[in-house]
Amino acid sequence: MTQKSSFLTHVAPMGIYETLYAFQDVFGTPMGEPTTHPWSQGFPLTTQLPGGPPMPEHVQLDSTDLKYPKAWGQPELRDAIAGYYTHYYGAKIDAENVMVFAGGRPGLIALLLFLQQDIHVRIASTEYTPYWDMLRLLKRDHSLVKSSEHNRFSPSVHDYLRNEENERNLIMLSNPCNPTGVARHGDTLKALVEKASFGSSGLLVDEAYEMFHNPPTSALAHIENIDQSNLFVCGAATKGLQAPGIRIGWVVAAKRYIEILGNFSSFGMGGVSRPSQLYALELLQRERTDLAHQAIPEFYSNQRNRYGEAFTDLGIELFSGAGGFYHWCKLPGELTASQLNKRLFKHGAAILKGTDCDMARREDQSPLRQFFRFSFGPLMPDSFESDIQILKQALNEN
Repeated sequence: MTQKSSFLTHVAPMGIYETLYAFQDVFGTPMGEPTTHPWSQGFPLTTQLPGGPPMPEHVQLDSTDLKYPKAWGQPELRDAIAGYYTHYYGAKIDAENVMVFAGGRPGLIALLLFLQQDIHVRIASTEYTPYWDMLRLLKRDHSLVKSSEHNRFSPSVHDYLRNEENERNLIMLSNPCNPTGVARHGDTLKALVEKASFGSSGLLVDEAYEMFHNPPTSALAHIENIDQSNLFVCGAATKGLQAPGIRIGWVVAAKRYIEILGNFSSFGMGGVSRPSQLYALELLQRERTDLAHQAIPEFYSNQRNRYGEAFTDLGIELFSGAGGFYHWCKLPGELTASQLNKRLFKHGAAILKGTDCDMARREDQSPLRQFFRFSFGPLMPDSFESDIQILKQALNEN
């Protein structure tokens, strides 16, 4: 069917899915099956970690839980989310500063959808792959902040700020960063919040990997009065709470902004699954999150160090930060990530190509063509030896 005769505008899948489809064509089964090695996948283990809390096995439902959900999210869950940030980060927020979404990405899309048209988005040139799709499809005016091996993928606060007269800007970033793992914390994060969240400037921080830094970090620790700010923080049960399948995320912001998002939900979403929200409420019980705040950073720090040492021995150059559950790697010689994937597919493995994280989408001309993101998020410790052996074999193939 031609573009002219189609009633829908064609949209390509997110870059990683093109890799997954290509993998399945070669290997014959989808990535994630027992015989595969999901190094390209951005999800955590969904089983109990050493020293971590057990995963809830059920939630109790009654007839009221089959009714329509609240537009902003169930009051109990909104209160639990606010209490989480208050307890661990001293955040000065309450339930009315929280809006529940069906995962983190719908929250990000809603914020960009209702962003005033004159606001210019500032975003790192190496960032989370769906941001490119969001900005393009929503036709948001944006410019790129240099994030490359020359600044070790860590733009400064000054790099993000624009000082053009009469221009309003929104700085958008993942922290810790997906794909690099670079994490802003302490005084650096505080400076970013203070300089980018007020007046003609806004700050949107995607904190999906908040717990994967040691210690966990949040921009909400550094805002005195969120209701007087343009700070937007997105979180989710996807990573640190180990439950990507329930599709629960949230936005924390000034109450005037939450009202707008709730109004949108009243006609655009209809709320979020009540059973999923009940499960998220179980995940946020204080005794669980206390354990998770210890177990998540410890387990994944050990995995990060273990794989990092082995990669260095293989001649792979690391640019990884200390957050997330990824290694951000540069291949030796002239080998590209696309070529590496073709070798890996035969072994049931795949990585995320660096070009998929290039916010300029320069493909074969990208300075990231030799970079790749390796995920140790879903990997059990006992897969380490076979992982390294497969990667070593692929690197040595001609």
